[in-house]
Amino acid sequence: MAATKSSTMRGSTAAAVALLAVFGATAGSVQAQSYPSRPVRVIVPFPPGSAPDQIMRFVTQHMAQTSGQPFIMDNRPGANGNIGVEVAARATPDGYTLVSANNTTFAGNVSLYKKLPFDIQKDFTPVARFITTGLLLVVRNELPAKDLREFIAFAKSRQGKLTAGQASAGMRVSIGMMRSLAGAELLEVSYKGTPQAVTDVIGGQIDSTFSDFAAGLQLVRAGKMRALGVTTAKRSPTLPDVPAIGEVVPGYDVTVWAGLAAPAGVPKPIIDQLWMLSSKALADEGVRKSLNALNFSVEPLNPVEFSAYVRSETQRWAKMVKDAAIEPE
Repeated sequence: MAATKSSTMRGSTAAAVALLAVFGATAGSVQAQSYPSRPVRVIVPFPPGSAPDQIMRFVTQHMAQTSGQPFIMDNRPGANGNIGVEVAARATPDGYTLVSANNTTFAGNVSLYKKLPFDIQKDFTPVARFITTGLLLVVRNELPAKDLREFIAFAKSRQGKLTAGQASAGMRVSIGMMRSLAGAELLEVSYKGTPQAVTDVIGGQIDSTFSDFAAGLQLVRAGKMRALGVTTAKRSPTLPDVPAIGEVVPGYDVTVWAGLAAPAGVPKPIIDQLWMLSSKALADEGVRKSLNALNFSVEPLNPVEFSAYVRSETQRWAKMVKDAAIEPE
């Protein structure tokens, strides 16, 4: 009798668990089908006009058209992106607050700071990688150095007095690698975003910066400042006459990337829906053309691939920070 009762209880428990599983799957499916049902906030931890901002606007405009709901940019610049990322980490995990994820905020800052108010691996779910790209070494027009070799020689002669603006991990590591690989010491000047650093290069307040193409390309073409090199291992098809820094400084390669993430705990069906919207946007010819025009190479990764990529990039950026002899703050 006891055995029969026990078997009955086990059967009832199993049935209840199975019912809950079905209910959960059904609820998740319904949730995904109705998502988004209201505007979605996308936190961009850098100022308007920066590369992360422009990339996110191009992609989310298409996502908004597909979903029928607006994706609203919320720019929260400061502390190399940490301010905005912290806000995102504390957000309700319902899919209505997302965050721009890039090599600075989701990889480099882990090694550039002794302590962060969030844990990238625990507090976020990567959704999609959008693009990869490089940075552009630009200088004020009045600087005597006319090419990369002259710039390095001039920096050495100035004994650390040649200024370089920085506002991200990519910019800091690019500066650090000039020091460690080329022996060119540059005096770092911190900014909240690349556009402000570029403005000061043009105005002559600083000598140089490592700009993203989104902020610097048109200004270089307009003759407002000069481009001396790109940080990727190969030249950019956007500016084929500008050498890769690695052509002069062996081993120099700083490739950066950007994508989208959500706070940890967002239901998987919603993450899958966001990936669907993202992948459709990145496959759109108009979106790709807009991104390619600013030297962004469209290279999508899905949530599983992007999660693994973030983990590997955290290790890669840790090595670059170490090789560049940058002391964490």
